[in-house]
Amino acid sequence: MAKLCEVTDDGVTFQSHIDGSTHFITPETAIEIQEALGADMIMTLDQCVALPATQDAIREGVRRTKLWAERCQASRQRTDQALFGIVQGGLEQELRVVSARELVALGFEGYAVGGLSVGESKADMYAMLDVTVPELPDDKPRYLMGVGLPEDLIEGVARGIDMFDCVVPSRHGRTGSLFSARGRVVIKQAQYTRDERPIDPDCGCPVCARYSRAYLHHLFNVKEMLGARLNTIHNLWYFADLMRRMRGAIAQGTFAEFREAFYHARERDATETASANRDAGTVQRTPPNV
Repeated sequence: MAKLCEVTDDGVTFQSHIDGSTHFITPETAIEIQEALGADMIMTLDQCVALPATQDAIREGVRRTKLWAERCQASRQRTDQALFGIVQGGLEQELRVVSARELVALGFEGYAVGGLSVGESKADMYAMLDVTVPELPDDKPRYLMGVGLPEDLIEGVARGIDMFDCVVPSRHGRTGSLFSARGRVVIKQAQYTRDERPIDPDCGCPVCARYSRAYLHHLFNVKEMLGARLNTIHNLWYFADLMRRMRGAIAQGTFAEFREAFYHARERDATETASANRDAGTVQRTPPNV
């Protein structure tokens, strides 16, 4: 909605993309709405500066984010919700540290890292986490906003992140991209037309227990909504299980080995897939009867 809004120290004025009506949200109304919703976790109003941006623009966003965080905290009425401050700072390491320290000084129940996974490289995202997370308290939850690819969860946890949120499981599910321990299965590809295997033979989800890749391929190609639902169920299960296994590895002191095994499984699958594709190119195949 960047083209439809105006940001000032007072708050955000934006135009609805649905009916064109104008709305004004302040830090105080943001808290009022979230308290009315009764969420367990609520967030301060923050300014995520679109990248690329000048250092001055990013510095201004950090200043405003702190100002709004103070106003959010002062306007709270309920004490049974965890309010998270949101660290900003773009790709400027110094400003990330400044933002983190300013928010920690305000004393929130948790801390979020915002403004990442917005088009920057993974190396840049991980570099920002490397300088930001050490500034956040060990005894408070640390939340990386809007990040959700499997490798990003692994690398986020390795850097001290506790919590994530993302549309990846549902968005990838409805576009036919399924996650597995050995990599991604793009179910719309023709190679799955007669594939009677589950998405992932090691997965315990109800989709893998009952449906084949061929059936999911068919549902996707005929645009049957059930396909998007089943794909999403599988992806949600995969991510929940990935986090469960990471928690177990941390508890057992074996996270480093878990991380290495995660990438090894993907590399092995990529090698086997490349080999299979080369073999397929040398064999004359008869199209299946339909």
